[in-house]
Amino acid sequence: MNKEQITEAVSAAVAERGCFLVEVTVSAANDVEIVIEKEEGIVDWDDCAAIDAVVHAAFDQDVEDYSLTVSSAGLDRPFKVLRQYLKAVGTQVDVKFKGGRRLVATLTEATAESVTLSYTALETVEGKKKKEKVSHTETFPLADINAVTPYIDFK
Repeated sequence: MNKEQITEAVSAAVAERGCFLVEVTVSAANDVEIVIEKEEGIVDWDDCAAIDAVVHAAFDQDVEDYSLTVSSAGLDRPFKVLRQYLKAVGTQVDVKFKGGRRLVATLTEATAESVTLSYTALETVEGKKKKEKVSHTETFPLADINAVTPYIDFK
């Protein structure tokens, strides 16, 4: 059993639940992890249980000798697929750039190659003594970004 076989086996069931696949991994020890995201709303226990049942129906666990975990992408995991970025358009995200820069911004657009972010920054403005908030909207190539996650504000 490999990633492609699992993906093929669960794709229809994932879509039927209003979800999409984020990631399927199979370790050398046959530990299978399926990560799903909901198009609208959140992944619940029933979604995970339904996908678990599909895998168990398609692959005999006694023959294949595998362990299986089905989970949601979660708020702490970086986006992996374009559909996650598209779902997050209009929300705040935490962006970690290569080189160490970090930015909390509103995701305004996403493509397979880039993201467009809107944010404000305190900057020195010519003719002013105090720094002022300046609004920016910039497009960044995904190649320059290490990770994008939903921003969680605990205020």
